[in-house]
Amino acid sequence: MTGTIVFDPLLPWAAVALLATLAAIGTALAAWRGLAGWAFRGLAGLVIAAALAGPSYRQEDRAPLTDIVMLVEDRTASQRLGDRAAQTASAAEELARLVAARPETELRRVTVPDGADDSGSLLMTALSDALAEEPQGRIAGVILLSDGRLHDLDRAPGLSAPLHLLLSGQPQDWDRRLIVSNAPAFAILGEPVTLGLRIEDTGNVPDDLPAEAELEISVDGGPPQTFRVATGRDFELPVTLPHGGRNVIQFSVPEAEGELTARNNSAIVQMNGVRDRLRVLLVSGSPHPGGRTWRNLLKSDSSVDLVHFTILRPPTKQDGVPVTELSLIAFPTRELFLDKIDDFDLIIFDRYKRRGILPSIYLDNVRDYITKGGAVLIAAGPDFASADSLYRTPLGQVLPARPTARVLEQGFRPALTDIGQRHPVTSGLDQLWEGDWGRWMRQVDLEDATGQVVMSGIDDRPLVILDRVEDGRVALLASDHAWLWHRGFEGGGPQLELLRRTAHWLMKEPELEEEALTAEASGQTMRITRRTLSGNAASVTVTAPDGTETQVPLAEAAPGRFTAEVTGPEIGLYRLQSGEEEAVIGLGPAAPKEFEETIADGAALEPLVKGTRGGVRRLSDGVPDLRDVRPGRPAAGRGWIGLTPRGAYETRDVTQVPLLPAWLVLLLSAGLVLAGWLREGRR
Repeated sequence: MTGTIVFDPLLPWAAVALLATLAAIGTALAAWRGLAGWAFRGLAGLVIAAALAGPSYRQEDRAPLTDIVMLVEDRTASQRLGDRAAQTASAAEELARLVAARPETELRRVTVPDGADDSGSLLMTALSDALAEEPQGRIAGVILLSDGRLHDLDRAPGLSAPLHLLLSGQPQDWDRRLIVSNAPAFAILGEPVTLGLRIEDTGNVPDDLPAEAELEISVDGGPPQTFRVATGRDFELPVTLPHGGRNVIQFSVPEAEGELTARNNSAIVQMNGVRDRLRVLLVSGSPHPGGRTWRNLLKSDSSVDLVHFTILRPPTKQDGVPVTELSLIAFPTRELFLDKIDDFDLIIFDRYKRRGILPSIYLDNVRDYITKGGAVLIAAGPDFASADSLYRTPLGQVLPARPTARVLEQGFRPALTDIGQRHPVTSGLDQLWEGDWGRWMRQVDLEDATGQVVMSGIDDRPLVILDRVEDGRVALLASDHAWLWHRGFEGGGPQLELLRRTAHWLMKEPELEEEALTAEASGQTMRITRRTLSGNAASVTVTAPDGTETQVPLAEAAPGRFTAEVTGPEIGLYRLQSGEEEAVIGLGPAAPKEFEETIADGAALEPLVKGTRGGVRRLSDGVPDLRDVRPGRPAAGRGWIGLTPRGAYETRDVTQVPLLPAWLVLLLSAGLVLAGWLREGRR
């Protein structure tokens, strides 16, 4: 039980003070003038002023509350290095025993796991959340069991109790780490890109440790190349990507004897190889409404360098116009088809026919260009079925179909074939366009088609044919009416997407390969995609970094596309194989936060600890004792750390008795006023 005098004024304190002042002035004036009853009147004013202040005697029935000690245990990945996990667990049990032996003290244990999405050690976040559930007036101290490596120091809560850090680890710990300081996401094929690397030794590094280390580099899981590099210094490494699309580059340093962990001795960099510029040669025959379609398509792509020639005036044309008055540019046939043909990624013949401009030797060179890895697209018009057809040139040896000399002049709606439903060039085209496709009005009849017929026209005749010729590719479009879709005839159709995909397939863009195995990583989860023209796909063999193999079945997500999701058990390079297709992918970050700095160090938390008068101690020196300290006093010393008893209590009952009840105030004030009046009257 405790008792105190409290005031509950009937008027604001300013009004009470004003009335008391007026009473005091009146009393002083009466005394100055020599009135006999001034003392009684002054006492009456004092009683009234005291009554207005509302004095009461309050008694509280209090029950003491226990003090709370917060014990935060760091259980993140860096705490599992060496003997830190056992060291931390043993210290936690000893501290729990010491707290349990203290009177009126409770222990709250908070375990901090690895942060989601490689966010590291979130010690302060966990501490803030735990403190939000406890009354601050009962917190006697906070003890952190950690290696001092945290990644949310900005979330540190305000503390009125001592904060202590007990560091895990051993003083002799040292570690080697591979750091990738500069790794662009994209690189141009054929041009070297510079990567920034550093091999860093930290901690109590042995004096006899060599100043150089071996660095192994492999691309897409291929044979590694070894280099000897100096440690503790930044160096630049030029790398040339071998192919387009994703390239997985793995760097690793062999584990040195005695280092804390090898988990940070390797790094994975995933870079996309892109072409600098796609060079396209477009050769148009006689002008027609669809000629501008090709030009608009290719010019709209900023990565395409387009060279476009239209044959407006063949050499055989005789119309009497003097040569000096002609402003047309001569077709540089030799330069384009002999000297610089290998500079082009794609050659398009749009309604071109033999007109004596390209001799057979030039077309022979185009055929050789295809077999060596080039790409040619034939957009056929009526001339392709005539005697002047390109099929009747050396190019005919590599074209995927033969014209029958018939041109079918009737309306038809292009349709996807069974293979076309699965081929990445045409897959999903019917879903990109709302409603039915518009009709085309002309088709060149073809026969003996080879390769892959992805679209058909009149009576299921081949309309779009894609074929591979040795190292190169050829596409044949058996109609010159694709432009009707662009003009919106009868609703139009996905003309630009069809032509764009066809052109990029010819230029061997990785995302349009018919048979491919790819994977995309999101944290520790990979999404595997298998594209194939067959009706089913074999399961994928996933080989983990430790060599463990797992068979993963695939489910059909769309025609020709099968997918699966797999969560990898560890960070590193995974190999995938399905049939003859292979791929590699790196899971996890290039440098996980938990392994960026592995040596135990309290420097980051030291300012926060000192601000609460706490201390930083090493668990290797033993678990410190617990002592009581007064608020504001140093809370750490040799072999001990301090806790501040809070003296918190719970009020169970309150009794309040007025010291000047109304009847007493009336009696005293009236008596004093009457006494003053009588005194003045007698005088």
